[in-house]
Amino acid sequence: GVRLLLHGLCSNTTVKSLDLKGNNLRTMGAEALGKLLRQNKSIRSLTLEWNSLGVWEEGFSFFCQGLRANNFLQRLDLRNNQINHQGAGELAMALTQNNSLQELDLRWNNIGLLGGRALLNCLHSNKTLKRLELAGNNVPGDILKAVEQALDHNQDREAILSEAQNQVNILSKEVLSLKDEKNKQFMDFVDTVDKQKEEKARSEKMSAARVSQLQEALDEQYSIMNSLKTKLQMTEAALALSEQKVHNLGELLNAMKQEQNCVAECHFRELQQQKQEGADREGRLLHDLSAASEKNLLLRNQVDELERKCKVQQDQLFQVKQDLTNTTAELKLRAVEAEERLETEKRRFKQSLEDMESLRVKEVDRMTQRMEASERSMQNRIQRLEAIRISLEEELSQVKAAALTERGQAEEELIKVRSQARLEEQQQLEHLKEKLRLMTESRDEAQNCCLKQKEMVSEAQAKAKQLSLYADGLRRRLDELQQDLDSKEEEKVTELNKVKVELQEQIGHLEAERAAKDGLREKIAALERQLRALSSNHREALLDKEGEISLLLEKLRMKEAEISRVREEEAQRASCLQNAIMAYVQGSPLGTHSSRK
Repeated sequence: GVRLLLHGLCSNTTVKSLDLKGNNLRTMGAEALGKLLRQNKSIRSLTLEWNSLGVWEEGFSFFCQGLRANNFLQRLDLRNNQINHQGAGELAMALTQNNSLQELDLRWNNIGLLGGRALLNCLHSNKTLKRLELAGNNVPGDILKAVEQALDHNQDREAILSEAQNQVNILSKEVLSLKDEKNKQFMDFVDTVDKQKEEKARSEKMSAARVSQLQEALDEQYSIMNSLKTKLQMTEAALALSEQKVHNLGELLNAMKQEQNCVAECHFRELQQQKQEGADREGRLLHDLSAASEKNLLLRNQVDELERKCKVQQDQLFQVKQDLTNTTAELKLRAVEAEERLETEKRRFKQSLEDMESLRVKEVDRMTQRMEASERSMQNRIQRLEAIRISLEEELSQVKAAALTERGQAEEELIKVRSQARLEEQQQLEHLKEKLRLMTESRDEAQNCCLKQKEMVSEAQAKAKQLSLYADGLRRRLDELQQDLDSKEEEKVTELNKVKVELQEQIGHLEAERAAKDGLREKIAALERQLRALSSNHREALLDKEGEISLLLEKLRMKEAEISRVREEEAQRASCLQNAIMAYVQGSPLGTHSSRK
């Protein structure tokens, strides 16, 4: 059944995790697993716990060959599979050529000292494995520590490579963005040049059209001058008649003006008094304005205290407005009183001035116009004062906007710092959660092992009765085994000496790896220097291109000056044409005839 399932999964591209825990896989299943690892490219996690794959050496070798050829599997679980030191050696040979596996779990097997050495040696060539679990395999602590150091070295190497790759990606993005900006600036410059050329062509067309229009207008004016000359002849005759009538009416007006002079003198005196009062009020207002300007200068120098003094200034401006409104109201009241006086005088002198009512009405209209002009001047001054107030308020708003922008920047910086702190806290929490998850998994595994051990104990108690019969034979064999143990202890002493020698060699390899790591750091520093040199060269190229752009801008300015000069020449030509046409009109026979008249 496992063979058929794995044969079907060889061509599958969607399954990413496969769990075959506790399925009693044998040689055929191990061979099918090796074939699956050779052909499948989608599975990232494979769990084979409690399958006793290490018992079937040939099948496990096929499985290791498939693992050697696979470059997509990232997590492999081989717990409780009775893998011995030979199986560990085959796994180590597979790991030397595998470049994708990151996590390998070999807990509760029979790897032993030799298997641990083989796995440690394979870590010198494998740089992708980050996690290797060897608990419950009778592996010495020194080898476990060396394995942990090798895994830490792999993690540090990957972190350094990822940081270098990120820096290279960031620099490449910045270079591309700078190139795009340069291209955009150059295209904008070319577009502006094209637009200026189009505007120049349009201006030339417009100037030609204007010259033609001026010529047409001159022709029309010539025809209008002829018609006006005929009208002047008609009006001169009418003026002669009107002058006679005006002379007669002037004599009558002189007689009436003498009578009105006395009335006008009274009005003039009252108007002078009103003007003096208005001038005094204007002086007061100017004095208030000067005081307000001095206050504004003091306020500009004391920007830090603007928010406290804004209310005081608004109150002062409100008082000035009230004064202005009071003055305008008083002027209007005085104008009303003057009109009432005029009406009373009209009532008094109606009987004597019935014939001259029309002239007096005209004079009253003139006086009202003067009053309106004075009121307009006062309103203009009020508008100026309001404009000054508005400018002061705008300056205050600008200062407030600058303060608000600074506050916004400070708040943005605070938000950034808080977000960074939150991200760091989240990362720490995720790291702690992962640790808790691993601890819970290990606890569950330990509980499962305990249950299995209890079951084994019960089975052992059942078998103890059977084994009691064999105890006598085993005692006899114990004597033989003790002799064998003595011989094996001597062999262990020799092996320990060999292990010490190998540990010294491994320490030398580790020191060599440290030296290589230092060399890599020096290479990274050299690469950073090269990147800085490239950035400086890029900045120099940017400066050169900015100089070229400035030269092109100067050329554009020269062309604009030439265009303005051409326009001035065209205007001079148009004025010369106009003068020539006027001279032609004046030199024509119609012009000479009109001049003689």
